[in-house]
Amino acid sequence: MPLDKTLIDALQAVTTATLTTVMLKKGLRRCWMRGPMPKFAADRRIVGPAFTLRFVPAREDLATPESWSSPTSTRGAIEAMPEGCIAVVDAMGVTDAGIFGDILAARMHKRGVAALVTDGVMRDGEGVAGTGLPIWCSGVAAPASVAGLTFVGWNQPIGCGGVAIFPDDVIVADGDGAVVIPAAIAQEVALAAVEQERLELWIMREVEKGAALPGLYPPNAETKARYEAEMAAK
Repeated sequence: MPLDKTLIDALQAVTTATLTTVMLKKGLRRCWMRGPMPKFAADRRIVGPAFTLRFVPAREDLATPESWSSPTSTRGAIEAMPEGCIAVVDAMGVTDAGIFGDILAARMHKRGVAALVTDGVMRDGEGVAGTGLPIWCSGVAAPASVAGLTFVGWNQPIGCGGVAIFPDDVIVADGDGAVVIPAAIAQEVALAAVEQERLELWIMREVEKGAALPGLYPPNAETKARYEAEMAAK
């Protein structure tokens, strides 16, 4: 489902570091994916709903070049991706078989996919870079996906980088990696994150003035009262 523009704007204004802190306070510790890091055209923060894809270990009778023509293939999954989604691919952290190459990345970009996030790797690195598709991944490798993986389906719950991802969860990716926000709490997380960054900007100004950290960061009751008074006076 498309995300509300107000939600997108709010999440584009906060860092994934802030989001992990906000969710930690809500009891959600597993939200940052291990493996995906900015690699291709990933020079800005991207926000979008998750469109999930899943690989399992390669099985010789299924992981073949002929499987690329199957209805259950990465090609079929790409044609089902809605505009604005972030494709999140469970590659089980395999780093010696590239899940997608330049042609598939180009098709995703043409369809308006916002970004690709995976705990696996890409192939055709130079060509992929030329497509302009923003990609967070674990690197590059020459072998094709079927050298180490079997594609089994899309838009189902997956695990990516040790994190559970459900279709339409909200993905935020920036220079610190990729974070998932459960769709049901995305609005409240966004609001809390915006306020957290506003508070931390104020704290940074206090640090620049020479203030000591105890009682300032994290703020005690006195510091919070001073912060709130200054915000109210603006």
